[in-house]
Amino acid sequence: MAENRPNQQNVISDSLIYEVIDGKSFYYMGYKDVLAKKRTIEEIVYVSGLQLFIAQYLLESLYLTKAKEYYFLVGVGTHLDKNNNLSGDIYIYDKQTLSPNKINTRAAFRHYVEVAPKIAIEIDIRIDLSDEKDFGYVFTKTHKLLDFGVEKILWIFTKHQKVMVATKDQDWLTKNWNQEIELLDGEYFNIGKFLADEGVEQ
Repeated sequence: MAENRPNQQNVISDSLIYEVIDGKSFYYMGYKDVLAKKRTIEEIVYVSGLQLFIAQYLLESLYLTKAKEYYFLVGVGTHLDKNNNLSGDIYIYDKQTLSPNKINTRAAFRHYVEVAPKIAIEIDIRIDLSDEKDFGYVFTKTHKLLDFGVEKILWIFTKHQKVMVATKDQDWLTKNWNQEIELLDGEYFNIGKFLADEGVEQ
């Protein structure tokens, strides 16, 4: 595998691969610093405090009202086919779709769920984009998820304070994050208001 390698001397560990799309490996943002021994793997795979704070806000809202109907999985991988293994920040599964017999019990590295979530939530872009345009990657991944059967994908971009909402066969919408945006079954979220109420600088 030669793509994205700075030179032939570097052997890139599988642990630096964030996901695979159409057979191409996409590496964690900052992986070149790990190869140069400037940072550790642990330093690049963890998310920011703001990303965690937003994820907690969304999950708390869902747990209070939707826990009987849905599973909420964090940091999950999804196997689409042999050339596509995607990573997700928050995936929401209907309990009838992700039945007990489809839940993996092996603690093996990179074992993926093979069932499409109802909703996928992505908080920022976590891959190295040296060879990619930001939204080229976002659009490709979003199309892959929709074609796999995901009903709705929400991309949250903290730098620009935007939320992109993508559903199949409908126009994709990009909204400011200080609006009321539907998350699931009539449940809405407003990141800007939440952060302001919590005193988090935006």
